[in-house]
Amino acid sequence: MTMTLYHCLSARSFRPLWMLEELGLPYELKVLPFPPRQEAEPYLEVNPLGTIPAFFDGDTRMTESAAICQYLAARHSPRQLDVAADESAFGAYLNFLHFGEATLTFPLALILRYSRFEPPERRLPQAAEDYTRWFLSRLRTLEPLLAHQEYLCAGRFTAADVSVGYALLLADDVGLRERFKPATLAYWQRLQARDGFQRALAAQQRAAIEQGVAPQPVAQASGPF
Repeated sequence: MTMTLYHCLSARSFRPLWMLEELGLPYELKVLPFPPRQEAEPYLEVNPLGTIPAFFDGDTRMTESAAICQYLAARHSPRQLDVAADESAFGAYLNFLHFGEATLTFPLALILRYSRFEPPERRLPQAAEDYTRWFLSRLRTLEPLLAHQEYLCAGRFTAADVSVGYALLLADDVGLRERFKPATLAYWQRLQARDGFQRALAAQQRAAIEQGVAPQPVAQASGPF
């Protein structure tokens, strides 16, 4: 049975899309306008949360992007994009996998909300600036590591790099690329050069056009994140 991914352009659902392309797995991509709970109300029947992603693999239903990455890696790429429990880097792998969402993507969502998505009278420039500093201070913790190795853990590209890489994609879309430290910027450039990343970008653009959805990333959309 073909896997199905519900997706908005360059939203958190880009993580599993990138994974699917890295793994070369067959899937159906359903692209929705952002935010789907307002712009595609029937989607609430698929995912009552109204959030992206929604992922289906047979009887498996998932809505957390980092967890979907972990699922795909463990099921379809053991000891490659996945890190096994008996490998010394297992703890680091899990930590970075969740660091990408819980620590790095969270403040970016608040930056977008309070600088772009809220109506002008509800925007909070100081909050957006505070969370920008919050994000950059946590991102800087990767700099010493990336100055000495190409990827985050296990000496190879893994799902943890997809998780953190999405946060860098969103930060780039927000306009923070020029504030990345040198090793982090070089890491982001390496990730962007991957064939799987480029195929995922092309897949979302192609599917959006075919399905009649404006091909713009979430950072350029309007409405709550």
